Amino acid sequence: MPNYDYECQKCEKRFEVFQSMSDAKLTDCPDESCDGSVKRLLGTGGGIIFKGSGFYQTDYRSSSYKAGEKADKPASKSKKSDAAKKAD
Repeated sequence: MPNYDYECQKCEKRFEVFQSMSDAKLTDCPDESCDGSVKRLLGTGGGIIFKGSGFYQTDYRSSSYKAGEKADKPASKSKKSDAAKKAD
């Protein structure tokens, strides 16, 4: 259920109402001393809320990128130890 912003045409008071999308628009100012009509304002919409540990640019990399990344990594320990033995 969204929040809707309204503005009174007479007293220019702005207020927010939490109502269902199927509810009818308000027509009268909630201020008892004012008998003006209200207009529903256009909202910017709901913002996206990301919850969780985080979202990173590298979360959804292509398989070709992952293969290239593995090729660029330094040699494993077993290859390094073989190279060290040959140097001795």
